Amino acid sequence: MMKSVTPIRSSAAWKPLVLFSALATLAFPVIAQTSIDQTLAPVTVSASRFESVDAPIGATVITAQQIRDSGAGSINEAIRKIGGVFGRQNLSGTTDSSLDLRGFGANSDQNVAIFVDGIRISENELTTAMMSIIPIESVERIEIVRGGSSVLYGEGVTGGTIQIITKRGGANMTHGSIVAEAGNFGYQELRTSLTKGWDNFSINANLGALRTDNYRDNNDLRQENFSGGMQWASKESRFGARVDVIRQDARLAGALTPEQYKQNPRQTVTPFDFGSIDSERYTLFGERNVGNVQIAAELSHKDKKGDSFYVDDFGGKSLGSFIGEVTQFSPRVKYVTNSSTVKNELVIGMDFSDSDRSLDNVYRSTFPDSLSGSNTSQQSAAIYARDEIRFGKARIAFGARHEKFNQDYENKFDATKNYDTSFSLNAWDLQGSYEIAPAVNIFARAGKSYRVANVDENSYSLNNIRLKPQRSNDLELGTSIGNGTRKITAKIFRNNLSDEIFFNPNVSGPLGMGVNVNLDKTKRQGIELEASSDLSDSLTLSAIVQHVAAEFRSGLNDGKELVLVPKNIATFRLSWLPKNGQSADVGVQWVDSQRYGSDFNNTCGVNIPSYTTLDGRYAIKIGVWEFALVGANLTDKNYYGQAFGDFNSCKNGIYPNTGRAIKFTVRMDF
Repeated sequence: MMKSVTPIRSSAAWKPLVLFSALATLAFPVIAQTSIDQTLAPVTVSASRFESVDAPIGATVITAQQIRDSGAGSINEAIRKIGGVFGRQNLSGTTDSSLDLRGFGANSDQNVAIFVDGIRISENELTTAMMSIIPIESVERIEIVRGGSSVLYGEGVTGGTIQIITKRGGANMTHGSIVAEAGNFGYQELRTSLTKGWDNFSINANLGALRTDNYRDNNDLRQENFSGGMQWASKESRFGARVDVIRQDARLAGALTPEQYKQNPRQTVTPFDFGSIDSERYTLFGERNVGNVQIAAELSHKDKKGDSFYVDDFGGKSLGSFIGEVTQFSPRVKYVTNSSTVKNELVIGMDFSDSDRSLDNVYRSTFPDSLSGSNTSQQSAAIYARDEIRFGKARIAFGARHEKFNQDYENKFDATKNYDTSFSLNAWDLQGSYEIAPAVNIFARAGKSYRVANVDENSYSLNNIRLKPQRSNDLELGTSIGNGTRKITAKIFRNNLSDEIFFNPNVSGPLGMGVNVNLDKTKRQGIELEASSDLSDSLTLSAIVQHVAAEFRSGLNDGKELVLVPKNIATFRLSWLPKNGQSADVGVQWVDSQRYGSDFNNTCGVNIPSYTTLDGRYAIKIGVWEFALVGANLTDKNYYGQAFGDFNSCKNGIYPNTGRAIKFTVRMDF
């Protein structure tokens, strides 16, 4: 797979300011906050890896009620639909789209860290985080923080973090739901959830099954998942355990040439390719309050295995399998002091992670079988501290992190490629906000973030050389105006990166298909505008607009645009909630053109075309039942947002997006 991003240049890069200005003029007073809290009830969020009534500075918070009102059927859909995060389709046909914060393109999965109840679920491989393992019905809230947060969360967060917090069971109550969905392309899904509480103790269980042929030939998906847990909670303490299990079987449609795409975008030229994944995660967690001190920790272990089968253009067959495991432990403590004018919150914590993966591959052709395989491992240990001071109308926070890594690679058939190396990385963060007038805030953040190459990136580097860590100097300025149902948030940001880890298809690799490299110095800079407003008691309009310029800032391609990053993305959504059992919403998204994935020197002569899509939903509730009709790409537009290129042509490697998709949903709550 490819890693990339596309940009803009000099003064031309800031032309979208006109669009932002116009939108702001139209939206104010039609402006409201990104997270659109319609009930205006207090929202508890994880500001510093501990729960707090104060949201992280500049964060977007999506509540369970918003998810329910939107009818989102998965966490990934809720993040894209409500949070306005741009997503690229998963090439295996699953619902886990790659989520892109701040223009990291095909590298987005490795630059956005995703957590469930404090446990990182982002993969240490070139795969998308499997959020579909967590049932949407179990989610209490989702917190989206754009921009680097390495102090609290470590590597791979230059683009941002996404926190998924699950519900706590209610005392002495039972509730649940059953959801059935059916649609075109053979789509069928069934989900059920149940929660039971007794005084301080509660249990929950969630089951799901999905079957779909998907839009393209040889792109069938079969998925089953289970998620369940138990916990004991009081005002001072919370302890519990959780299990998450998922199995996926996917057929792989592969890429097309421009001629094949024009002939039939639904066809496949890889009719025999497939893959499967089994994943199990076990988590223990605990919290305890003692006066001004709060202690918390999570211990998690994940086992994952997978198989794949590919047939190449010459009839050669590749059979691969892997077994991996990851163990994480994150203890931390918070100490809070209060005076009449100042509140101080100090957090000190540690993160430990240990991951291993064994990979085996057999390539069969007219020649004798070719065998390859490796054992890889990574251990990390980090200590961090963050202090936040709140006084009057101001908040100031400063933090630092030191993390040590050990990466080990063993080639099962060629010991000359082995390595075992250790290194350390540091991060820091300084941020603050100030209310300069009622409902008018300004905020700023500066810091340093980093990421390390994962097992796939190191395994497919030039001459099997371990890639250098990626470092980024981050800066953000922003303001928010309004509150409650009328608010607008605007941000400008810049990331100056060194040794960005990237896939280059123009260099022949171990399989003749490109390698992962450290790029010359690069940068991301841009503007984000998030706005929404209650136009009436039942109508809400929201808009999220992003402009990103991504380019080289040194080397042979100095000033050239990076690949696979739309310069501009605009999303508009109108929601109707008349409180009479009916609801509806419609959304429009426009995605700008972007450079093909191999067009490093910007000489391809043509870009991936821009596109506009339309989606909508209508639902009606009758007692405990809800019936809904949902549609995506309602205009049935033929388009694609990913095309990686290859040695034959910069325009090859096209992955078509899905055509018009309609599904009918029945839900019963009890």
